[in-house]
Amino acid sequence: MKAIWNGKTIAHSSKTIVVENNHYFPANSIDKDYFVLTNHHTSCPWKGQASYYSIEVDGEKNENAAWFYPSPTEAASNIKNYVAFWKGVEIKD
Repeated sequence: MKAIWNGKTIAHSSKTIVVENNHYFPANSIDKDYFVLTNHHTSCPWKGQASYYSIEVDGEKNENAAWFYPSPTEAASNIKNYVAFWKGVEIKD
């Protein structure tokens, strides 16, 4: 699977985990050059607190377009530090 934004592949992995129709990419499969950690957080009743990255490609920024769970609940422990995307990030085979 590939995550693509603004014409660039920002993550690539054959080992994504699908949860609630989102592909979660292993942390080592993202291209860290495009990711900036933000102070944004949200909470999921069964996964726990999510942290966010903004994505920056060729001078354009997509605020809080990627999220991950650094300390998920036990029910979501399989996606610890895996990264998922929204806000126009394309997920392709």
